[in-house]
Amino acid sequence: MKTPLHAHIELYLNAPIQKVWNALTTPETIKLYFFGTLAQSDWKVGSPLVFTGEWEGKTYIDKGTILQSNPPYLFEYDYLSSWSNKPDVPENYNTISYTLTEQNNGTLLSITQNNCTDEAQQKHSEENWMMIMTNMKKIIE
Repeated sequence: MKTPLHAHIELYLNAPIQKVWNALTTPETIKLYFFGTLAQSDWKVGSPLVFTGEWEGKTYIDKGTILQSNPPYLFEYDYLSSWSNKPDVPENYNTISYTLTEQNNGTLLSITQNNCTDEAQQKHSEENWMMIMTNMKKIIE
């Protein structure tokens, strides 16, 4: 049996941990750095998390469920992208984990995305996460 791959990035932000947490969980801020995506949730464990927007003229609705929330250190949700064209079954979901660690008067943000189907998806995910989080870094620093 092939072991699923995990995408992983780390990025240091010269911002307090609470400011980084707020950027990860505030819809108005998410929209600024995440390709105009609207995030909708009550941000409680077990609640739905829905991302909607438009990319290259196509509307998308991505969905998941909040799995863990330990402010301001850990936020985790599962996620199914409408771009994947995969059936809505548990094995097609990715789990996205944000881990925040206070470091040198700033915050180290680690993001892990599990269940990458191949090395190309793993690389694509890592590049996307780095681009998105670099956008966030510009906004909050």
